[in-house]
Amino acid sequence: MRSLFIKIFLWFGVAMVLANMAAFGTGVLIQRSSQRPRFNPFASSFGILAQTAVETLERQNPEALKSYFDRVENASRVRAAVLNQQGEEVSGRALPAGTKELAERANGSPGPLFEVSTRGQATIVAQSVVAPSGTRYVVVGELPAPDFPLPPRPGEPGSLYFGLRLAGRIFLPLLLIGSLFCYWLAGHLAKPITKLRGATQSLADGNLGTRVDAKLLKRRDEIGYLGRDFNLMASRIESLVDAQRRLLTDISHELRSPLARHGVALGLARKRTGTQVKPELDRIGLEAERINAMIGQVLTLSQLESGANGFENLKIDLLALVKEIVDDADFEARSRSCAVHLLKSESCTVTGAPQLLSSAVENVVRNAIRYTTPGTAVEISLCFESVEEKGYAVITVRDHGVGVPEEKIEAIFRPFYRVEDARDRRTGGSGLGLAIADRAVRVHAGAISAHNAQDGGLIIEIRIPATRINQHDADSTSPAA
Repeated sequence: MRSLFIKIFLWFGVAMVLANMAAFGTGVLIQRSSQRPRFNPFASSFGILAQTAVETLERQNPEALKSYFDRVENASRVRAAVLNQQGEEVSGRALPAGTKELAERANGSPGPLFEVSTRGQATIVAQSVVAPSGTRYVVVGELPAPDFPLPPRPGEPGSLYFGLRLAGRIFLPLLLIGSLFCYWLAGHLAKPITKLRGATQSLADGNLGTRVDAKLLKRRDEIGYLGRDFNLMASRIESLVDAQRRLLTDISHELRSPLARHGVALGLARKRTGTQVKPELDRIGLEAERINAMIGQVLTLSQLESGANGFENLKIDLLALVKEIVDDADFEARSRSCAVHLLKSESCTVTGAPQLLSSAVENVVRNAIRYTTPGTAVEISLCFESVEEKGYAVITVRDHGVGVPEEKIEAIFRPFYRVEDARDRRTGGSGLGLAIADRAVRVHAGAISAHNAQDGGLIIEIRIPATRINQHDADSTSPAA
């Protein structure tokens, strides 16, 4: 059974067949129960009729009894007769059909007994009666069906209580079985889809090695085919991304050699030429330095994305690291008519690579300096937060620029992404700083995010697992890179 459609079709088909069989069985049971003797309203008054008949026979004569029975039959269509202990009819009337056997059972009982049976629509009854003289008689009768329908008594076939009780005995177990079956069916369909969804989210988070487990791949239906297609897609994406990373690394390494020769040639040119071309040569040197810096950033990014980290793993005094970055950045910001201020600071430590973590924070701060409005300050804060018994260092960097369009905020951490190409060319941005910061923070099991401030500007938040620093531990931490 390889098709999921066929499975669903057959499963629900079996469920429908079972439901129909249950309905048919219930109908048969109800039909059979309706054929059992039903309560006749004349039966409740037959005992009075029998007692009156026996007293009439002993106090008067058989003729008076016959006349009494004639009046009863004319008034209520109840045909009755009286038998003595020998089973002889003593009222001068013909016995109703089917009453002789009931009379023998009633006459054989040591005490008063009421027997009843049905014949077609009529009800046959036999009542054992002891006369005032002590003589025992049996009064038999044929009770006609009532002319008007009467509701059955509770518990009798056809009553609401009887129907509910019968339905409860049959349908409640079937309902329970059906619920269990549907629960199993829902789990059978939803569980593999949930696994596929989790694999998709993992792939979207950048875990390119994510694959669907082998158990799901063994399925021979559409879900199994989907799992195999997902693995094929993930493998191709991983190979393409790996090829792109290798290409960037190879190109960066290959560019270093001609760039070095370019620097030697530039130095020779400065010695052999006069001051007339010095501005042009300085410009060439500046652009070469920018290219060299960009190549260094590409190599760093490639190393971070490949996961090949040969970085140190030390205990870092994060407050000292942030203060050093703030001091350096503030000195640089003065040339742009702005400043960098550390508004809030809390002592905490993180475990990781000091140089890499310093590069991440510095790239975010430098990006804020580029885009903050002249005359304003880049605001930095370092706080320690505890969430579900886990500690986090939260570094917040805010500029007072124009911000980033909401639909482009998530893209600013992509390599070489520029919100506005013209603006980034003016500021010298290459679109790699925030990408390197994002990868470096992830290496430290952290997260980086950005959002626009309500009164203008962009806020970037770095969150890294950390511990609150104690005073006696300050000397054992690594200095900031």
